[in-house]
Amino acid sequence: MPQPVVIGTRGSPLALWQADWVRSALQAHFPGTAVVLHTIKTQGDKILDVPLAKVGGKGLFVKEIEEALLAGRVDIAVHSMKDMPAELPDGLAIGAVPQRESPLDVLISRDGRGLMELAPGSIIGTSSLRRAAQLRHRRPEVGIAALRGNLDTRLRKLEAEGLAAIVLAAAGVRRLGLEHRISEYLDPALMLPAVGQGALCIEIRRGDPRIGPMVAAIDHPATHAAVSGERAFLQRLEGGCQVPIAGHGTVDGDRFQLEGLVADVDGSCLIRQRLSGPALSAAQLGTALAESLLSRGADALLAKLTSGSV
Repeated sequence: MPQPVVIGTRGSPLALWQADWVRSALQAHFPGTAVVLHTIKTQGDKILDVPLAKVGGKGLFVKEIEEALLAGRVDIAVHSMKDMPAELPDGLAIGAVPQRESPLDVLISRDGRGLMELAPGSIIGTSSLRRAAQLRHRRPEVGIAALRGNLDTRLRKLEAEGLAAIVLAAAGVRRLGLEHRISEYLDPALMLPAVGQGALCIEIRRGDPRIGPMVAAIDHPATHAAVSGERAFLQRLEGGCQVPIAGHGTVDGDRFQLEGLVADVDGSCLIRQRLSGPALSAAQLGTALAESLLSRGADALLAKLTSGSV
C-alpha cells in the first residue's frame, strides 16, 4: 500500500475543519490516496489567558507543527495564513495557497447592532492589537476587552462576560457554519484585515518530490499572488502580533492592488496607503508599500512600539 499523506493540524474545531477540507481537496485530485490528520497542541493552544502580543505572537500557533514537519512526523502542515510569521524556518516552504475565503473581519453583537450603532461605553472583545487600534480610531468612546480562545469560546464569552460585541475573522465564522451570528461585515475602509486573513497556508518541506506536486494541485494562483504581496509587506516591516499592522491585497486579472496600515495601539496615529501594479510583481509591490509607509513615519511608530515605550 502507498504510504499515507499525514497532515499536521491544531485541534480546534476550525483548524480541524481546515485540515479536513485540505484532505478532501487532495483526495478529489488524487483518488485512492490515503490522507490522515495528526493533531498537535501548540503553545498558542495552551496559553489562553494572556494576549498574544505579550507571549510571543504568531509563531505560537505554528512552531510545534513545523517541528513535526521538519522531523518527518507529518508531510503537510495546514495553518491559517494570518497565523504565519513573516519568516519560515529553513527547510520549509509554502507549497500552496488555496482559494481564499472572505478576508474581512465581522462584528458579532449581542443585540444585532453594527459597530457605529453601539452605545458609547460599550465593551468590544478582541485580543488583536490591529483590530483594537482601528476600533479605537473609529470609536474612541468604546472600550476594548482582551478576548482569547477558539471561536466557540469567544462566542460564549460574548454572553458570559457582558460584552456588547466581539470582532472575529469572517472566514472562521463562515467555515464553521455560524454566518447567521454575524451582525456586520466590517468594510476594509473601517477595519483593514490582517495579512493573510481568510487564506490557508499549506506548508511543506522545501523540495519534497512527493508532496510538492500534490499540494500544487490545490493552489489558487490569484490568492497565492495576493498573499505573497501581503507577506512581503509584513516581512519588510518586521511585524508580528506585537504591533498593529494590516495588509490586504487583491488580484484582478493581471493587476495587483495592496492596501497597508501601521497604527499606534491607541488608534491615535494611523498611517495608511494603497499601491497597485502587475500581479507578477506582487512581492516587490508589498516591499515597496512597506518602504513608503516607513518613510511616512511608520519607522518611528514601529520603533516606539517594539521598544515598549507605548
